[in-house]
Amino acid sequence: MTQPLNPQLPHPQEPRHISARIPEKVAKGIVATGFMSFVGPNEVVIDFLQIIARPAHLASRVVMTPVVAEQFLAVLRENLSRYTASFGQPPALPKNPEAQPRTPQEIYDELKIPDEQLPGVYANACLVGHTPAEFAIDFITTFMPHAVVSSRVYLAAPRVPPLIDTLSNVLEKYHRQRQQQMPPPPFSPGNPPGSPPGREPPPNYGNAPGIPGFPTPPQN
Repeated sequence: MTQPLNPQLPHPQEPRHISARIPEKVAKGIVATGFMSFVGPNEVVIDFLQIIARPAHLASRVVMTPVVAEQFLAVLRENLSRYTASFGQPPALPKNPEAQPRTPQEIYDELKIPDEQLPGVYANACLVGHTPAEFAIDFITTFMPHAVVSSRVYLAAPRVPPLIDTLSNVLEKYHRQRQQQMPPPPFSPGNPPGSPPGREPPPNYGNAPGIPGFPTPPQN
C-alpha cells in the first residue's frame, strides 16, 4: 500500500497518485539499519544510517520543513496501523544490555559522512509502502517542471515504530523551542532608532561541527 504526502493537501493520509521521475542513482535505494534526526530553526533533518558497515556511515540525509515532517509522521503512523491490521505489531528490536548511552555528537564524530551527503536532499512530498518484512519510503521533490524522487529508503518493519517515536520527539522539541522564543524588543540601547532589532538565538541551540542547529548541552 502506498501513502503520499503533499504539504498542500489538507488530508495527507488520503491516497493520491504522485508521478515522479526516478534518477538511476536513486532507483535502487538504500537499506537503512539506523537513523537519527535533529531540528533546526526552519527544518527537520533525518539521517538514515548504515550502522552494520564499518565504519558506520550516513547513507541518506533528508531535509524537510516542520510542516512536511508533521505530515510525513502522520503518513507513517497510518501505514503502521495498516501494517499492524494485516500482519500484527512488528517485533521489538533486541537491545544490547552492555551498550552505554552515547550523545548524538559522539555518534556523529565516529560516523563517516560522504561529501555528497553533507547538504542532504530536500523533500516536500513522500510515498510510503510496505511488505510483510519492510517499509519503503520515497522522498520526493515536487518542483516545476517535474517531480523527482530525491531519496529512496528501505527500513525493516521493526524499525518503523522507533522512527515514529524519534520524529515525534523531535517535533515536540521544535514546538517547545518555538514557544520559548520571545519577540525581540522594538528598541534597545544598542540599536539606534530605525535599525532592525537584534534577535537572540533559539534556546538550547548551539554549534556542532557539520551539524547546523544541532542541540548541544549547556556549557558550565
